[in-house]
Amino acid sequence: MPDALTPAEFEAALRAKGDLYHIHHPYHVAMYQGRASREQIQGWVANRFYYQVNIPLKDAAILANCPDREIRREWVQRILDHDGEPGSEGGIEAWLRLAEATGLDREQVLSQELVLPGVRFAVDAYVNFARRASWQEAASSSLTELFAPQIHQSRLDAWPTHYPWIDPAGYEYFRTRLGQARRDVEHGLQITLQHYTTWESQQRMLEILQFKLDILWTMLDAMSMAYELHRPPYHSVTAERRWHRGIDL
Repeated sequence: MPDALTPAEFEAALRAKGDLYHIHHPYHVAMYQGRASREQIQGWVANRFYYQVNIPLKDAAILANCPDREIRREWVQRILDHDGEPGSEGGIEAWLRLAEATGLDREQVLSQELVLPGVRFAVDAYVNFARRASWQEAASSSLTELFAPQIHQSRLDAWPTHYPWIDPAGYEYFRTRLGQARRDVEHGLQITLQHYTTWESQQRMLEILQFKLDILWTMLDAMSMAYELHRPPYHSVTAERRWHRGIDL
């Protein structure tokens, strides 16, 4: 078996996965370049909300499996970032304001009735992975955050110019996440570089990161079918939204 990568080599291999980050998906490229329609922007916001509300569940699963008090004390901040601390709003509320800024109805977004099955299945797979994996593996799967500041900045740079119909107040989520993502990367990368010290474990971690990249890419594939190709689920038999809405199955 080959020798383990050095920490610098391992980090470089992790960062190289950025070539497959969903910022390169045609759906995101269209949004960045100003070619997305109102329906496509709204569809992305409504579907991505399902990912946002599940991030705290993923992080709670990591905490539940982690026996290290110091790790828990730092990781719990991620839940507070999204759910909000007492007396302050968090990222979920900021995302709802983004939805309203694009013209979506708040209650409809909260109902999750617009969430496509492909998006729901992808996000659920991520949460289920976090629940059954070791806490180190689940924590390291969050390292797509390595590439997140770039994607948030691209929206802040391009959207106000291309989509003047979006209320600028809705962009607060992206501005806030710029700093939070950089902080989270530092902690997650530290855990990953310390834990994976053999060739075999490092290769497994690269596969785990690829799994997370697959999830993000698959979400956009589902949106492309629905909002670009106009082929949402059951399009050939009905124009109604007939897919399930996330009941406990």
